[in-house]
Amino acid sequence: MLKTSFSVRLYRQRYLLLFSMPFVVWLIVFKYIPLSGWIIAFEDFKPHRGFLEQEFVGFKHFKALFSAPMFYQALTNTLGMSVLGLMFGFTTSITFAVLLNELRFLPFKRFTQTVSYLPHFVSWVIAANIVASILAPSGPLNEILVLLGLEPVNFMLKPNLFWWIVVFADVWKETGWNAIIYLAAMAGIDSQIYEAAEIDGTSRLQKIWYITLPGIRSTVVILLILTIGNIINIGFEKQFLLGNAVVAQKALVLDKYALDFGIGLFRYSFGTAIGIFKSVVSVILLFAANSAAKKFGEERLF
Repeated sequence: MLKTSFSVRLYRQRYLLLFSMPFVVWLIVFKYIPLSGWIIAFEDFKPHRGFLEQEFVGFKHFKALFSAPMFYQALTNTLGMSVLGLMFGFTTSITFAVLLNELRFLPFKRFTQTVSYLPHFVSWVIAANIVASILAPSGPLNEILVLLGLEPVNFMLKPNLFWWIVVFADVWKETGWNAIIYLAAMAGIDSQIYEAAEIDGTSRLQKIWYITLPGIRSTVVILLILTIGNIINIGFEKQFLLGNAVVAQKALVLDKYALDFGIGLFRYSFGTAIGIFKSVVSVILLFAANSAAKKFGEERLF
């Protein structure tokens, strides 16, 4: 009976399965098959030799990684910028989505939404130049400071400000785009709930607090779990393009560390070890965040 039921479901969903097959193939080819390259981390890899001809060295490269002081500097910078980005990126996206949802003048709402997510499509090369121009000694921000009677500040040469510059540049670039999914979740809230609340005399702030935010709660939790699982993978483009020699110590993140001290020095095994470390930490964080959501009775991935 169970086998028959499974066959019936399989037949009914045959077109769905057919459409999903290209994505499954893509996932296997580009995400799972490359994992075989992890063996490099346990070998003293030489490009002119085959995989089976490499010298096996066990955890040699992992020991070198965990004994390198610069690794911990890169890890600190990565986690610091990621946590700040999580805090400000999440709150600004949700707040912006709520404000957009409350707009009643549709032409202005559409215009604002379009303008807000356009920076997402701008490459970081251009975005970094815009940010650097704004923060330059002769830029708009310093001109405002001078008008207020303050001394101009060379923001790009302040190591203690670098994390904040990267985080707010990322928030500016991605807030509009990230707000789209929250707007979609808000669109799924039953309008009759708002009508009933309006009849009861609730204010707009009360409707936001008691209807809108609880209505998108599950979406927020799912995205939070995914973001926490990916917190250590922040790339290196922002840091590379906004950094300079003065702030180099604060700009060093794990991806840039792997590029400079792994691939850049032809230490392919060392670079692969960094990649494995990142993947293991990401999996642990993902399961931890999912377990925490389950413990508190929230929506979860699995």
